[in-house]
Amino acid sequence: MDDTEARERILAAAAELYYRKGYATVGMAELRAAAGVSLRRLYLLFPSKSDIVKAVLARRHEEWTTALTARLSAAGPSARERLLAVYSHLEDWFRTDNFRGCAFINAFGELGGVDPEIATIVRAHKASFQQYMADLVAGIGAPAPLAAQLSILAEGAQSTAAISGDPAAARQAQDAAEVLIDASIGAASPAR
Repeated sequence: MDDTEARERILAAAAELYYRKGYATVGMAELRAAAGVSLRRLYLLFPSKSDIVKAVLARRHEEWTTALTARLSAAGPSARERLLAVYSHLEDWFRTDNFRGCAFINAFGELGGVDPEIATIVRAHKASFQQYMADLVAGIGAPAPLAAQLSILAEGAQSTAAISGDPAAARQAQDAAEVLIDASIGAASPAR
Protein backbone atom coordinates (compact mmCIF):
# COMPACT_ATOMS: atom_id res chain seq x y z
CA MET A 1 0.00 0.00 0.00
CA ASP A 2 1.42 3.39 -0.99
CA ASP A 3 1.12 6.61 1.02
CA THR A 4 -1.84 7.85 -1.03
CA GLU A 5 -3.85 4.73 -0.32
CA ALA A 6 -2.81 4.72 3.35
CA ARG A 7 -3.79 8.36 3.72
CA GLU A 8 -7.16 7.67 2.12
CA ARG A 9 -7.80 4.70 4.41
CA ILE A 10 -6.85 6.72 7.48
CA LEU A 11 -9.09 9.63 6.53
CA ALA A 12 -12.04 7.39 5.66
CA ALA A 13 -11.71 5.50 8.95
CA ALA A 14 -11.22 8.71 10.92
CA ALA A 15 -14.24 10.40 9.35
CA GLU A 16 -16.47 7.45 10.17
CA LEU A 17 -15.15 6.91 13.71
CA TYR A 18 -15.08 10.58 14.69
CA TYR A 19 -18.59 11.13 13.40
CA ARG A 20 -20.00 8.03 15.07
CA LYS A 21 -18.09 8.10 18.37
CA GLY A 22 -16.73 11.62 18.77
CA TYR A 23 -13.36 13.22 18.17
CA ALA A 24 -12.03 13.00 21.70
CA THR A 25 -13.02 9.35 22.29
CA VAL A 26 -11.23 7.83 19.31
CA GLY A 27 -7.59 7.09 20.00
CA MET A 28 -4.80 6.56 17.52
CA ALA A 29 -4.65 2.81 18.17
CA GLU A 30 -8.34 2.41 17.34
CA LEU A 31 -7.93 4.54 14.24
CA ARG A 32 -4.85 2.57 13.15
CA ALA A 33 -6.75 -0.71 13.50
CA ALA A 34 -9.80 0.57 11.60
CA ALA A 35 -7.63 1.94 8.79
CA GLY A 36 -5.48 -1.19 8.60
CA VAL A 37 -2.19 0.70 8.72
CA SER A 38 0.72 0.56 11.11
CA LEU A 39 0.97 3.11 13.90
CA ARG A 40 4.32 4.17 12.44
CA ARG A 41 2.77 4.92 9.05
CA LEU A 42 -0.14 6.71 10.66
CA TYR A 43 2.23 9.05 12.49
CA LEU A 44 4.40 9.52 9.39
CA LEU A 45 1.38 10.70 7.40
CA PHE A 46 -0.29 12.59 10.27
CA PRO A 47 2.11 13.65 13.03
CA SER A 48 -0.74 14.48 15.40
CA LYS A 49 -4.40 13.73 15.97
CA SER A 50 -5.11 17.40 15.30
CA ASP A 51 -3.64 16.96 11.80
CA ILE A 52 -6.08 14.12 11.13
CA VAL A 53 -9.05 16.08 12.47
CA LYS A 54 -8.13 19.07 10.27
CA ALA A 55 -7.86 16.83 7.20
CA VAL A 56 -11.20 15.16 8.00
CA LEU A 57 -12.89 18.54 8.38
CA ALA A 58 -11.39 19.79 5.10
CA ARG A 59 -12.80 16.72 3.39
CA ARG A 60 -16.21 17.17 5.06
CA HIS A 61 -16.29 20.79 3.91
CA GLU A 62 -15.71 19.74 0.31
CA GLU A 63 -18.30 16.94 0.53
CA TRP A 64 -20.89 19.29 2.08
CA THR A 65 -20.30 22.02 -0.49
CA THR A 66 -20.40 19.60 -3.42
CA ALA A 67 -23.58 17.85 -2.23
CA LEU A 68 -25.36 21.10 -1.43
CA THR A 69 -24.42 22.67 -4.75
CA ALA A 70 -25.63 19.60 -6.65
CA ARG A 71 -28.92 19.56 -4.76
CA LEU A 72 -29.55 23.24 -5.32
CA SER A 73 -28.65 23.01 -9.00
CA ALA A 74 -31.32 20.35 -9.42
CA ALA A 75 -33.91 22.34 -7.43
CA GLY A 76 -35.09 24.52 -10.25
CA PRO A 77 -34.30 27.78 -11.95
CA SER A 78 -35.55 30.23 -9.34
CA ALA A 79 -33.38 31.49 -6.50
CA ARG A 80 -36.34 31.01 -4.13
CA GLU A 81 -36.57 27.31 -5.05
CA ARG A 82 -32.82 26.95 -4.49
CA LEU A 83 -33.05 28.64 -1.09
CA LEU A 84 -35.82 26.29 0.02
CA ALA A 85 -33.92 23.30 -1.37
CA VAL A 86 -31.33 23.87 1.36
CA TYR A 87 -33.89 22.58 3.84
CA SER A 88 -34.91 19.63 1.65
CA HIS A 89 -31.23 18.75 1.47
CA LEU A 90 -31.04 18.87 5.26
CA GLU A 91 -34.13 16.69 5.61
CA ASP A 92 -32.66 14.00 3.37
CA TRP A 93 -29.45 14.10 5.40
CA PHE A 94 -31.34 13.94 8.70
CA ARG A 95 -33.13 10.79 7.48
CA THR A 96 -29.90 8.85 6.92
CA ASP A 97 -29.21 6.04 9.37
CA ASN A 98 -25.87 7.47 10.45
CA PHE A 99 -26.95 11.09 11.04
CA ARG A 100 -25.21 12.41 14.17
CA GLY A 101 -25.48 16.15 13.60
CA CYS A 102 -23.05 18.53 12.02
CA ALA A 103 -19.45 17.28 12.11
CA PHE A 104 -18.28 20.88 12.46
CA ILE A 105 -20.53 21.69 15.39
CA ASN A 106 -19.47 18.40 16.97
CA ALA A 107 -15.78 19.23 16.45
CA PHE A 108 -16.22 22.70 17.86
CA GLY A 109 -18.05 21.37 20.90
CA GLU A 110 -15.36 18.81 21.64
CA LEU A 111 -12.18 20.55 20.50
CA GLY A 112 -12.89 24.21 19.77
CA GLY A 113 -11.99 25.33 23.25
CA VAL A 114 -8.64 23.54 23.31
CA ASP A 115 -7.51 23.69 19.68
CA PRO A 116 -7.67 27.18 18.12
CA GLU A 117 -6.92 25.78 14.65
CA ILE A 118 -9.97 23.52 14.80
CA ALA A 119 -12.08 26.47 15.98
CA THR A 120 -10.80 28.52 13.01
CA ILE A 121 -11.65 25.73 10.55
CA VAL A 122 -15.16 25.40 11.96
CA ARG A 123 -15.72 29.16 11.84
CA ALA A 124 -14.51 29.27 8.23
CA HIS A 125 -16.90 26.46 7.27
CA LYS A 126 -19.83 28.22 8.90
CA ALA A 127 -18.85 31.55 7.30
CA SER A 128 -18.72 29.79 3.94
CA PHE A 129 -22.28 28.54 4.42
CA GLN A 130 -23.44 32.02 5.41
CA GLN A 131 -21.83 33.44 2.26
CA TYR A 132 -23.52 30.72 0.20
CA MET A 133 -26.86 31.74 1.69
CA ALA A 134 -26.06 35.43 1.15
CA ASP A 135 -25.49 34.76 -2.55
CA LEU A 136 -28.83 32.96 -2.80
CA VAL A 137 -30.62 35.76 -0.92
CA ALA A 138 -29.11 38.34 -3.26
CA GLY A 139 -30.52 36.29 -6.14
CA ILE A 140 -34.08 36.87 -4.93
CA GLY A 141 -33.53 40.55 -4.28
CA ALA A 142 -34.23 40.27 -0.56
CA PRO A 143 -32.50 42.34 2.10
CA ALA A 144 -29.07 41.00 3.12
CA PRO A 145 -30.00 40.22 6.78
CA LEU A 146 -32.27 37.44 5.50
CA ALA A 147 -29.19 35.30 4.79
CA ALA A 148 -28.18 35.20 8.44
CA GLN A 149 -31.74 34.42 9.49
CA LEU A 150 -32.02 31.53 7.03
CA SER A 151 -28.59 30.24 8.04
CA ILE A 152 -29.62 30.24 11.70
CA LEU A 153 -32.71 28.22 10.79
CA ALA A 154 -30.53 25.65 9.00
CA GLU A 155 -28.02 25.47 11.86
CA GLY A 156 -30.78 25.16 14.43
CA ALA A 157 -32.45 22.41 12.43
CA GLN A 158 -29.18 20.45 12.39
CA SER A 159 -28.77 20.65 16.14
CA THR A 160 -32.45 19.95 16.84
CA ALA A 161 -32.54 16.92 14.54
CA ALA A 162 -29.33 15.53 16.02
CA ILE A 163 -30.58 15.84 19.59
CA SER A 164 -34.19 14.81 19.01
CA GLY A 165 -33.58 12.23 16.31
CA ASP A 166 -36.51 13.79 14.44
CA PRO A 167 -35.90 14.83 10.82
CA ALA A 168 -39.05 16.99 10.95
CA ALA A 169 -36.81 19.84 12.15
CA ALA A 170 -35.83 20.40 8.52
CA ARG A 171 -39.44 20.75 7.40
CA GLN A 172 -40.19 23.11 10.29
CA ALA A 173 -37.15 25.21 9.38
CA GLN A 174 -38.28 25.25 5.74
CA ASP A 175 -41.75 26.43 6.75
CA ALA A 176 -40.22 29.26 8.78
CA ALA A 177 -37.85 30.06 5.90
CA GLU A 178 -40.78 30.44 3.51
CA VAL A 179 -42.42 32.94 5.86
CA LEU A 180 -39.18 34.92 6.19
CA ILE A 181 -38.50 34.87 2.44
CA ASP A 182 -42.01 36.01 1.54
CA ALA A 183 -41.95 38.75 4.19
CA SER A 184 -38.52 39.92 3.05
CA ILE A 185 -39.45 39.99 -0.60
CA GLY A 186 -42.64 41.88 0.25
CA ALA A 187 -40.67 44.36 2.35
CA ALA A 188 -38.13 44.84 -0.44
CA SER A 189 -40.84 45.55 -3.05
CA PRO A 190 -41.65 49.21 -3.59
CA ALA A 191 -45.10 50.32 -2.42
CA ARG A 192 -47.66 50.78 -5.17
